[in-house]
Amino acid sequence: MAVDMMKKVPVREQDPKVRAKNFDEVCLGYNKEEAMAEAERCLNCKNPRCVGGCPVSINIPEFIMHVKEGDFAKAAEVIARDSALPAVCGRVCPQESQCEGVCVRGIKGDSVSIGKLERFVADWARENNIKPTVSAEKKNKKVAVIGSGPSGLTCAGDLAKMGYDVTIFEALHKAGGVLVYGIPEFRLPKDGVVAPEVENVKALGVKIETDVVIGKSITIDELMEKEDFDAVYISSGAGLPRFMNIPGEQALGVFSANEYLTRNNLMKAYRDDYDTPIVKGKKVVVVGGGNVAMDAARTALRLGAEVHVVYRRSEKELPARAEEVHHAKEEGIIFDLLQNPVEILEDENGWVRGIRIIKMELGEPDESGRRSPVEIPGSEYEIECDTVIMSLGTSPNPLISSTTKGLETNRRKCIVADEETGKTSKDGVYAGGDAVTGAATVILAMGAGKKAAKGIDEFLSKN
Repeated sequence: MAVDMMKKVPVREQDPKVRAKNFDEVCLGYNKEEAMAEAERCLNCKNPRCVGGCPVSINIPEFIMHVKEGDFAKAAEVIARDSALPAVCGRVCPQESQCEGVCVRGIKGDSVSIGKLERFVADWARENNIKPTVSAEKKNKKVAVIGSGPSGLTCAGDLAKMGYDVTIFEALHKAGGVLVYGIPEFRLPKDGVVAPEVENVKALGVKIETDVVIGKSITIDELMEKEDFDAVYISSGAGLPRFMNIPGEQALGVFSANEYLTRNNLMKAYRDDYDTPIVKGKKVVVVGGGNVAMDAARTALRLGAEVHVVYRRSEKELPARAEEVHHAKEEGIIFDLLQNPVEILEDENGWVRGIRIIKMELGEPDESGRRSPVEIPGSEYEIECDTVIMSLGTSPNPLISSTTKGLETNRRKCIVADEETGKTSKDGVYAGGDAVTGAATVILAMGAGKKAAKGIDEFLSKN
């Protein structure tokens, strides 16, 4: 196919009117011809800025070169050196602010579609049963990984490749962490994408024990003192939701985005053959502007609701990926920007009947560099609704830190760990991902897992 070197090869997607009523994947990805054509646009830079923009340092020009040549197996091999979850990253990573954001092609045209090419290679490898392999000699050392989300899976996979005996302990009944409970099916298919990626990590020799709540079932101290684990990596995520603490927030019909998405994604509430209860509101207000807010809003839409996203800043400051905002708008979600809730209104039975909003304007920049929103006096009004979903961020659950002797946390209840190695205040215990940073992206959590694997290896090599 003809290639315009200045523009990306378009990616096929479901029609917005059709996809707004189903949970099938929105983006259909590249086929072989499209992927090879897009790979032609890569300049194979001698000093590839894209690699530096990737938190797990995939050799991007090398794998794209193999795609261009049609050697997809070799491309998969290159990616597998550095990433345990390529099919996931190709779908949910914010490439526009990372590898693609620094692509030289983007200076005078469109950057190379690195994420879509990674997805193509990963999907091709899965469909052709290409499995990762381990060549390192087995080491007589045991490592426990707490949590089977992206950070835990990455750390466990890297340690297994180094020859360590690795066991992941997962609190839920299914492995995958935020990949299974947080991100909707229409962005990240569970059976078709997440489950095979988890199986690839297990194929490296990693054992996964589910339904184990560290801090209740067993503590980290007990893992090390009684179960003879030589090191522990804490990647338990940040699953404790935040609320606004405004009047009426305890009303029936108010949910955290975490609960709402977990019911739908992990517990399959959207499927008729599952009995998981979920409130299918007729008019839903989602408070927040991040990726999780977009996921909750687009889920509620697919369950049959009219959906409003209420966010206190302007569209320019929306923290969600531009692609997710674009998709949400295409599907018919209404954005009420520069507006902030001040009260949730209840009916006589204690259920949500509406939400009181105050209009905002942008003032001076805050610590993050974003302009601070300021209330406009006398601008309050009401939105009629029957469901409110709060998507205001999350923080780590303090269960692990409160049951582990000598583990330092900060004022946000995040575990304090070295940025380069993941080392904590407790000897032999490492931590990374959202448990350390608070809620962040999948790929940043994976980057932390890679650094921690290296740090653990250096620690155990000396002990």
